Amino acid sequence: MTDRLVTANLNLSLDGRYNGPGGPGDLSAIIPYAVTEVARDHMDRLHENATTAVLGRLNAEGFLGYWPSVADDEKADPRDRGYAQWLRDTEKVVFSTTLTESPWDRTRIVNAPVADVITELKQTEGGEILVNSSASIIKPLLAADLLDRFYLMIAPQIAGGGQRLFEDGLPATRWTVTHQETGKLGELAMVYDRVR
Repeated sequence: MTDRLVTANLNLSLDGRYNGPGGPGDLSAIIPYAVTEVARDHMDRLHENATTAVLGRLNAEGFLGYWPSVADDEKADPRDRGYAQWLRDTEKVVFSTTLTESPWDRTRIVNAPVADVITELKQTEGGEILVNSSASIIKPLLAADLLDRFYLMIAPQIAGGGQRLFEDGLPATRWTVTHQETGKLGELAMVYDRVR
């Protein structure tokens, strides 16, 4: 029996928001820092040991509509190409209440409680399970204390509105910093491991 690590990545503003006051599409506080050297190195790091990508439907549609073309783009940054190739080729689990079949290769659509699905995945063979920038999946994992590692990019801007990742009512947990790096624009790449 295995017990795979469950990891997640997300970009946040300084005030802890993953989008701005304009709603889910408002990433204005985050986008300027998403393609820096530090951000690209961070992206390289997060999928290094992962063999399963977990996404919510909205992120799956956005990611899988964009990244596959980057995989074969010889002009793209090698780190972007590496991530794109990994995303294209790895096993994917997409949470959705509306999709009935997957439009993407190597993808399983699930409509079940997040904690149950991830607990089952942890018992299968494979590398790390990476929850890919999907707050709708990360939040229930934090609530169930199923997250083992957090890859956070902190943008040095206050969004002033939008959705927060850390809501009241989460269980108290302790984390340790295992990697930190500051970029030229003030962006922070942080890796936190859950202390159990």
